[in-house]
Amino acid sequence: MINSSTLNLHKSGEVVFFTFPKIEAAGGCRHGFSTRLGGVSKGHCSSMSFGFSLGDDPDAVKKNFRIFSDAIGVDSDKLVLSQQTHTSNIRIVTKEDAGKGIWSERDYHDIDGLVTNESGLVLVTQYADCTPLAFYDPVTKTVATSHAGWRGTVAEIAAKTVSVMVESFGCKPENILAGIGPNIGSCCYEVDDPVINEIKKLSFLQRDKCYTEKSDGKYMLNLREVNRQILINSGILAKNIDVADLCTCCNSDIFHSHRATKGQRGTLALMISLN
Repeated sequence: MINSSTLNLHKSGEVVFFTFPKIEAAGGCRHGFSTRLGGVSKGHCSSMSFGFSLGDDPDAVKKNFRIFSDAIGVDSDKLVLSQQTHTSNIRIVTKEDAGKGIWSERDYHDIDGLVTNESGLVLVTQYADCTPLAFYDPVTKTVATSHAGWRGTVAEIAAKTVSVMVESFGCKPENILAGIGPNIGSCCYEVDDPVINEIKKLSFLQRDKCYTEKSDGKYMLNLREVNRQILINSGILAKNIDVADLCTCCNSDIFHSHRATKGQRGTLALMISLN
């Protein structure tokens, strides 16, 4: 079993998942980032997978949502699934959205971040190498989750999520706890000039911590560090951020990884809900 020095590891039956220590310690909400262990999917999606468009049995996917919700202690009937297309668009979720994207049709598109202050609603974003972001303000009782691939990262979806929390729910950045989950690490994430040129547009970044250049003109990019710096630049305190130390590509036996499997994979999920 894989271990982490920065995340909390949990096992409920056959389900294995991680939580962010600072968010967990604050109390008042439940959350979890899945592994590929403990579900009912078969083949390349085995076994805990949450993707409806990857060749998996839809009934198995729905059962996985039920199993994982039970494991982390949230109401599966109140799940709200984003419709991710690598944007920086954020949706404020209300009780009318409960079940959308899983149990009922959704009336929203191109949404990569979800925010709510309503208890019981379960915000869901999906991953297979991209960067998972979780947010919790224990003062205003507001939660959020955002999906940050490299496009969403350079569009500063992390900062835009914070802005929605501040502008719509009265949050103060210094009160927000944030988690950056397992993703493809700088050990495995090779990119070229077009990606790095977009990263360079974020003028506040300490670039030497964000990527290293290889001899062949390629770069190894650390999206966890880029998002950490974006969160700090948005006003979140460094001491309030948990950063995962696990690479999904290196650990494709534990996590679904798009790059490790050349697209033959399932999908991980980050869920968060106010008690």
